Amino acid sequence: MINNSSIHKWERLKQKQLDTQFINHLQAGMNCSMFEAKAIMNLVYEVYQPFFDNSASMKPGQICFQVVTIENSPKTPLSECQMKTVVLTLDAGEEDLEVRREKEVIGLRRHRLQRISNEAFQQGGLLTVEDLANRLLNCGERTLVRDIKALKEQGIILPLRSTIKDMGRAITHRELIVKQWLAGKEFSQIARSCNHSIEAIANYVDKFRRVVCLAKDNHEIGTIAFLVKISEDLAQQYYNLYLDAKTVPHRKSELDELIKKTIHQT
Repeated sequence: MINNSSIHKWERLKQKQLDTQFINHLQAGMNCSMFEAKAIMNLVYEVYQPFFDNSASMKPGQICFQVVTIENSPKTPLSECQMKTVVLTLDAGEEDLEVRREKEVIGLRRHRLQRISNEAFQQGGLLTVEDLANRLLNCGERTLVRDIKALKEQGIILPLRSTIKDMGRAITHRELIVKQWLAGKEFSQIARSCNHSIEAIANYVDKFRRVVCLAKDNHEIGTIAFLVKISEDLAQQYYNLYLDAKTVPHRKSELDELIKKTIHQT
């Protein structure tokens, strides 16, 4: 009978021997202290461990790819962002062949665009248009911008860094989420289509409702933004959306009731 605990013990011992060898090289070759050498070794584990963990379980057509993590602030330059390794499926075999047969090259590119964007997001990372165009899908950035726009017109919001972090012109993802709510969709439906959590959807809608109620109670946009804890631009965007968007009757009734309660309480 094989003693598994013994096997694990010897594996740990082998690892310790390699760790010691690595630390000795750092101390001798770079004149590092023990503390510095262990810190470097831990950093090597942190950076390269995901690659070793994923390499054995990757399927044909998949690659390891470095992306910025979702925790990075939108104000952080890409060169300073924390990165992580994710596994992306560039070629899904028969699935992609079937998409290519039915929807041709453009349809296949948009199918892959959705898939790899979602895969990165589900693993805690965010792809950029530059990643997709120049390194993954090998096409022009303008081509991808057209693809993203076409998908958005179908109600599909890709979880890219620009949309999730509200950067540049892509600040519209919150607007699109609220529009879907005004059109009568439930939080769970919106979460699936937008690749956001239900909690995030609820938060966006709640802030939108508060903006509308405060605006109807004659508060200035600056005051509304301060009370709701959002930017003045977003507060104005939400109120403009309330004025212009198509709203199903039951959502309109819900908003009207909230507005009445807010005005009555004040």
